[in-house]
Parts: sequence; C-alpha cells; structure tokens
Amino acid sequence: MAPFTKPETVLKQAEGLISVGQTHAALQSLTEMFSSKRFRSTPLASLEPIMIRFIELCVELRKGRTAKEGLMQYKNIAQNSSVASIETVINRFIQLADAKVQEAQQKADQAVALDVDDLEASETPESILLGAVSGDQSKDRTDRALVTPWLKFLWESYRTALETLKNNARLETIYQQIAQQAFKFCLKHQRKVEFRRLCETLRLHLANVAKYSHQPHSINLSDPDTLQHHLDTRFAQLNTSVELELWQEAFRSVEDVHNLLTMAKKAPRPAMMANYYEKLTKIFLMSGNALYHAAAWGRYYAVVMAMGGKSEEEMRRLAGQVLVSALAVPVGTQADDGEETAKGKNARLSSLLGLTKTPTRAGLLREALSRNVLKLSPEVVKSLYNVLEVTFEPLTLCASVAPLLKSLAADSSYASYVPLLQHALLSRLLHQLSQVYSSIKISKLLELVVPLKEAAVEGTGSYDDEQIEAYVMGCARRGELNVRVDHAAGSLTFNDSPFASVEDPSSSTSVANVNAVQPSTSEFVRTRLGNISLTLHNSLTTLYPPAAPTEEEQQAKFAALVAAAQAERKALQIRRALVARRRELLAELSVRKDREEASRRAEELRRRQEEEARIAAQKLRNQEIERARKEIESIRAEEAKKLAQSLKEKGTLKVDIKDVESLSTDNLMRLQVEQLEKEKKELNERMRVLAKRIDHVERAYRKEERPLLAKDYEQQQANDRAVFEAARKARMEAHRAAFQQDIETKHRLARMIEDYNQMKQTIAARRGEEYAKRKELAQKKMEEEKAKRRAAILKAREEERLRQEEEERIRREKEEEEARLEAAAKATAGGSGEATPVRPSTPATPATPTSAAKEEAPKDPDGFTTVQPQKKWGASRLGARRAA
Repeated sequence: MAPFTKPETVLKQAEGLISVGQTHAALQSLTEMFSSKRFRSTPLASLEPIMIRFIELCVELRKGRTAKEGLMQYKNIAQNSSVASIETVINRFIQLADAKVQEAQQKADQAVALDVDDLEASETPESILLGAVSGDQSKDRTDRALVTPWLKFLWESYRTALETLKNNARLETIYQQIAQQAFKFCLKHQRKVEFRRLCETLRLHLANVAKYSHQPHSINLSDPDTLQHHLDTRFAQLNTSVELELWQEAFRSVEDVHNLLTMAKKAPRPAMMANYYEKLTKIFLMSGNALYHAAAWGRYYAVVMAMGGKSEEEMRRLAGQVLVSALAVPVGTQADDGEETAKGKNARLSSLLGLTKTPTRAGLLREALSRNVLKLSPEVVKSLYNVLEVTFEPLTLCASVAPLLKSLAADSSYASYVPLLQHALLSRLLHQLSQVYSSIKISKLLELVVPLKEAAVEGTGSYDDEQIEAYVMGCARRGELNVRVDHAAGSLTFNDSPFASVEDPSSSTSVANVNAVQPSTSEFVRTRLGNISLTLHNSLTTLYPPAAPTEEEQQAKFAALVAAAQAERKALQIRRALVARRRELLAELSVRKDREEASRRAEELRRRQEEEARIAAQKLRNQEIERARKEIESIRAEEAKKLAQSLKEKGTLKVDIKDVESLSTDNLMRLQVEQLEKEKKELNERMRVLAKRIDHVERAYRKEERPLLAKDYEQQQANDRAVFEAARKARMEAHRAAFQQDIETKHRLARMIEDYNQMKQTIAARRGEEYAKRKELAQKKMEEEKAKRRAAILKAREEERLRQEEEERIRREKEEEEARLEAAAKATAGGSGEATPVRPSTPATPATPTSAAKEEAPKDPDGFTTVQPQKKWGASRLGARRAA
C-alpha cells in the first residue's frame, strides 16, 4: 500500500479485502492509515465512516489494543472540532461489543439446548464422566467457551472508552454515560472484581483532575453542572455497590460522594440526599455500628419529612424504623480502639452524616420524639419504647418485652434489630436492678431472663447461663456497672461508692439517662453542694427580692445583649469559615490519599511488569542456553566427522565416514593420538638425520678457520689501542674545560660572601628570640598545669580522708551498738537464769593502708601533705625534651 491514499480509496480497498475473506488484511490497511502524517489533515466527514468500519473490524476480531490506539488518535484529532463524532464512534464501539456478548449468550443457550439427545434422560454417561473429571456442568463449560471471551472484551471496551474520554471537559457527558453503563454491566453479570477496579479507575481519574488542570479543555469541578455529573455517577456507583453487597466499596463510594458534596456551592437535591442517607443506613447496619445507623435513619427521616410525598403507611414504617434503631443503640458500649483512634473515627463518620459532633443515644431519642416519631410509629414500637424508656419494672421487664421482640422478629423491617434490642434490654435490666437491690442471687437473675429463653427467636442469642454471666462480666470490665460476682455465695453485688467517677451525661456511653427511683450515693455526694447553693439562693430571693431595673439599666442590658449577639454572629462566621476550610483540607487530603494510592498501584504494576520481564528474560536465557547446547552438540558432531575424514586421509588408519555416528569421541581421540604419535616418530627420525649432517658441516668450517684466527686477533688489538688513545685525549680536554669554567664561577660568587654572612646572622638572631619566647610561654604553661594538678590531688586526698573518717565513725557506732545490745542480752539472760549463746565479737577492722600512709606522710610548714614525686617515663621524656 502507498504511504498515503485518499480515505475513500482506503475504505474501498478494505471493503474489497473483507469481501474476499481477508479481514486481518483489511484491518491492517486501516491501521496503517492512522500512522500516516497526513492523517491529521483529513476532514472528519471522510474519517468518521473509516473509523466506524475500523471499530467494527476490531470488535469482530477482538483486537482491543488496536481499537484503543485508533480511538486515542481519533480523539486527538476530533476533540477540538467535533465532539459528537467521538461520541458516535464510542457508542458504536460499546454497542457492537454488547451485541457480541448477547449473541454469544444466545449461542450458548442454543448449544446447551441442542446438546441433549434424550429429553427424558436426566444425564448421559458422557456427561456424568465429564462432570466427574472437570467438576463443571455443561452450561458452565459452554459459557466459559463462548460467553467469557466476549465478556472480557466488553469489559476491556468499557475501560478503553473511559481511558479515551478521561480529563476532557468536552467529553465529560459521554464519559459519565459510559461509566454508568459499566456499572450496569457489573451489576447485570455480577462482576464484583471488575466493579472494584472500575471504582479505582474512576477515583484515579478524579484525582488527576488537579494534575491536568493546566491543560486545555481540563475539567473544572467548580462548575455546578460538571460537579452534578460527577455526583450522579458516584450515586450510581453507590447504588451498584449496595446491590452487589460490596460494603467496603460502598463506604468508599460514600466518602467520594461526601468529598464532592463539600465542593458543591449549592445544596444538592433532597432526593439525592435521601438516597445518600438510605445507603448509609445499610452500610452502617452491615458494619454493626448501631449508633451511626440510627443517626443515618434520623437524617433520612428529616430529609423525607422535608420532601413529603410519601404515603401514611410508608411514613409509619419509616417512623418505626427510626425509633427502633435509636432504641437498639446499646447502652454503655464503649469503643475497643484507643481514645484517639475512636475519636478520629467518630469525627470521620460524623462528617459523612453532616453532623458537627458525635451523636448520642439520648440525643437521637430526643430528636426522634421532637419530630413526632412516637405518634406515627406502630403500636409494637410504642409499647417497646414505653417498656424500655418510661416504666420502671425490673422484675417484669423481660416478660413484658419478650412478646414484643417476637412480634418485631416476625416483621422483616425490624428483624435485624432484635439482637441489638436484646443487648439493650439486658443492660437496662441490670441497671434497674442496681437501683433497687444492693445484691441479688444469680439464680434470681436467671429466672428474670427465662421469658427471653422461652421466646427465643431463630438467629438470636440463646440466653444460657454462660452467655449471661459473660455479658455481666463484660459490663463490669467496660465500666458500665460496678458489680462483683461471688460464685461461692452465688450472688451479684452492686457496689455504690460515694466517690465513684461519674460518666459524662452527654456521651453516647452514659447511663445517666436511665430512669432511677432514687439517686445513687455518688450522685448524692456530687450534687449535695449544688442543692444547698440553689436552696440558699431561692431563700435570699424570697427574703430580699431584687428591685425593678431602671430604664438606663434596661437599655444597658439591651446594648450588652446586642453586643453579645454581634459577637456570637462573628464567632459563628468564623466557625463557618473554619468548617469550610476543614472541608477543603479534607478534600485535599482525600485527593492526596488517592494520589498516593494511585502511585502505590503504579509501583505495584511496575514491579509486576518487572517481574514478568525478568521471568520472560529468564525464559529467553534458558532457551538461548538450550539453543547454544544444541549448537555445541552439532558442532562437536561436525568436528567428529571432519576429524574422522582427516584421519582417513592422513594415515594408514582406516575410518569409515558412514560409521562416524557409531564412533564415540574417545575412539576418535584415540585414533587422532595414534596418528600424532606416528607423525612425531617420523619427524624425530628426520631431525636426527638433519642434525648429523649439520655436525659434519660445522666441523669442516672450524677446521678451515683455525689458521686465520691468529691474524684476526693481532689486527683486533691494534684497532682497540687506537680507539683507547682517542677516547683518553677527548676526556682530558673535557675535564680541563670544566675546571676553567668552575674557577670563573668561584671568582664571580666570592663577591657575595659578606652579604650572605650578614643575612645568616640576622635570621639566626630572629629565630633565637622566637625560640626564647616560645620556651618561656611553655615554661609558664607547664607551671600552671603543675599547680592545677597539685590542687586536684590535694583535694581528692582530703575528700578520701573525710570519707574514711566517716566510715570509721559509722563502724565504731555500729560496734558500740552491737556491744550494748550484747550486754543487754547478757543482763537479761543472767536475770532469767537461762544461758544464752555468746555472739562472737566482731574483730576490729585494721586501719586502712591509706589512713596509715596518710598519717606518716610528711607535711610542709603550711600544713599540707607533701606529695612525693614519682618517676615516670613521661616525665623523664619531658625533662629530656626541655634540656634539648
């Protein structure tokens, strides 16, 4: 094909090749057109039919990589002039791939239907044997052979389309459409792994928005329409993840939606937020987080109430779920993680729900009651609320709640809350019993829980003795109850310390909101001073009522209120700004995390590619080694043939070339060695004859030259004497000329002797002065160091003397005390008339050599001990150096 041809001609040639069955050649001709330099200058009206035909061929031949390269090149050409053309080509590409999948499914169904020969026979012997070997049914095998390749190609088509359309504002609409079609594909075929990869790809594309913001046609997330498109796609991703029951991916999708909502300048649609909170309720329920599950139901109920449009029956069911979810929040359950970790996790979950602080069980119940949830709830839920939150009947609590739990378990909407309600019921029972009793028998507690055992619902706890005791110990371990279990007496003792720590009533783990018939000792001690203060204040107000404020005081108070309101307004504005800034920082942090995750995946991909390349290189190296080995073997065989041929041609040895393959290398080498030995013998014989001939010739030469040697010797002596005399005369003349030159140099330098001596004396005098100064400084420094050393030694000796005197004093006191005790013991023994063992006296400690030496050391007139100088090698060296 020529380097470039008209598009119409290229398309016509491709159609001709297709008509004769050369589809690969047609695709190759269209691909070569894309590599032409004049391809970019071709009008789109001529390129679009070629591109559509190119896509059809790629789909028919399942050439995904070739289609991707062609789509990329076509996008670079058409994105600045005709976006609709790109949309047409991409849609055609996806439609063809989807049609191939449907066609493959139909063929698979027909193949399975036609594969059965006998419709009355359930299984054939061949199918039984094949199923036993492969472990797959015929339908699965047919699908794997026919449908799976086209499913892979369709998935690759979606990824190719997304990679082609990414990070381009003009192609944003078709990009979001393809993404939602990919979600539907994953949901239809239950492709969970592909769905996770698709979500990661979309997150990576969103994270790269800021990276490519400087490029033309970049995506601007501050545009409301663009942001709304991304939100629609993320909500579709959230719905798909919930339907596929991928809860971790659903939570990550919720975070994606939350990050986009923080970037929105206007509030999203209520229906969208209702869907958002509804999906959050499912996610939190599956994760077991009852607190935030109830908070999500509260937010969802608030949005639905603001929207309206639901029937009365739906609102009743929704109100019941809101109230039951709030009642199902366990009382007193604390986080198992560290305080900082739990605080960060709660702040993150609260931000997803749009809450400024961590929700609490009491707060959720107050909020639900303020929205008139109790009135709209079903009768079963109302009864449950009255039993758990209003009445105080610990002895009949379980009997009253058991039928209600059974009714709730029968309803699919409330069945998932039964285990949580059981935990809340046990916690409430224990707290109410602690309000009434100081101790209770374990058997009595088990009798109170008997109604729950009788009304046990399938899938819930069995409430045996071990489980109840484990729950009580868990409450004690978490600090919810100050209880002690006495197995010997078979009782539970509720301790009520007056100075026990009181939980924060606002926390979600607090039990202060439990209805109490009487205040506890700790609460009485804690509130005693406050009650006295309140009573005294009320008495003073009654005895001395305050005077009515004047007009000026009222105005001053009003002005103070206005100033406080303005200050509060400013503080609120500052808080809003801080919240907005925090949202921006959270968005930046999320983008940074996505980038790090993308870089990590890229690094893993790079490592995997390097490992694959290493394996391929190792495989290629092994192949090369195997090829080299075969070549060496062939070369050896060829050399063996040549060696055999040469042996046959050289010597008398007879070697048959046809039998070379039967001969071993050792035999061939033996034959070659024999040939070499034979040649060596022949060569030695020739050399012997030649050496004998050379000896005879040399003897003749020497016999003829003997008379001529004397004449040659005399002539050599005359020549040597002449050469010696000439060399001696030349040497004498050279020495005489050098002597004359040295005499002249001496006379010339004799004039500078006086100047040299003067300079020498000057330098010697200056160096002597410097030496004297340095010597004096060194002497002074040495004296100073000696004085310091002497003072340090004297100080150390004085400290040693004081320490020894103190030890001697302590020793004497100890001996006197022992003597006194021994005397007292003897006196006591003498008075009682009983003999007591005599304790051996402690021998006197001899004076330490240090103290004796210290007493004998001579002292100078000033009272200081004279230190005897010690001869050391270093000191002698120093003295020798000074003397030098």
